[in-house]
Amino acid sequence: MDPLLVITNSDAGPDEDESLAAALEVLHAHCSVEVASTGKPGELDGVLHRAGSRRLIVAGGDGSMHAVISALYRRLELKGSVIGLLPLGTGNDFARANGIPLDPAEAAQVICEGATRDRDILIDEVGAVVVNNVHAGAGAVASRRAAGWKERLGAVGVAGLNLGRLGYPIGAALTALKPPSVRLRVEVDGEPVVDVDEPILMVAVGNAAQVGGGTELIPEADPGDAMVDVMVSRSVSPIARLGYGTALLRGKHHDRDDVTYLRGHTVSVSGEEFWCSADGEIYGPERTRTWRVEPAAYSLVVPA
Repeated sequence: MDPLLVITNSDAGPDEDESLAAALEVLHAHCSVEVASTGKPGELDGVLHRAGSRRLIVAGGDGSMHAVISALYRRLELKGSVIGLLPLGTGNDFARANGIPLDPAEAAQVICEGATRDRDILIDEVGAVVVNNVHAGAGAVASRRAAGWKERLGAVGVAGLNLGRLGYPIGAALTALKPPSVRLRVEVDGEPVVDVDEPILMVAVGNAAQVGGGTELIPEADPGDAMVDVMVSRSVSPIARLGYGTALLRGKHHDRDDVTYLRGHTVSVSGEEFWCSADGEIYGPERTRTWRVEPAAYSLVVPA
């Protein structure tokens, strides 16, 4: 088996260090392994610069995966790369979407015995990468609120558990009490889906289904089908929001009459100011954004 370069987050907590140690024990039994910790700006580029021919393993969550894929894309080194994932984050939505075990030791076994599959990414007009999915509207507001709670609770450990995981449901609950609506024009492959004359609750665009630690926001998304899935919710009245939220918990919201679900290759969102949550990273406010799918951008090690 080829030698591995495991990229970790220097801000990881003690519970993640223990999980990483168990995963490394599995990897060391099969091949040569070097661990590189990154945190400060520029450190990741330095690690990638000396990676050589070694296979890259991301030890972290969705944010870590986003950082490594983005850096490789910026360096023009993503195409042809084969990447493994050891889930150590709080949400681990990308691992879920690809069937990678959430136990790091089991994920390490997949890295040793799994298969490689091509995976797509999304690129926007400024060259920013989306690995998992991006959403605007109520979902992004919930993510903004969740981020603060995740940071505060992440420093608290109870019986070895990272309470930062509670940030997502807290953010969602706070948003449900006073959900926003936005007026946006959404186009898929140049065809309008909704316009600014009709308020919407949220729009989601992506390669993979889950957000917030397992909620299937775009349930039919496939990270390797060379298409982008789009979900637009017009559930803005109190009763409609309640129905949408209940259906979302069951993964059936995309079957509602006030929800449009479709696929394409390019998605444009414009209108009044909106915030985005992309792979768990919050940015904005924006007035326009366009994403296009880049098929087979890299390969990921997944269960055989």
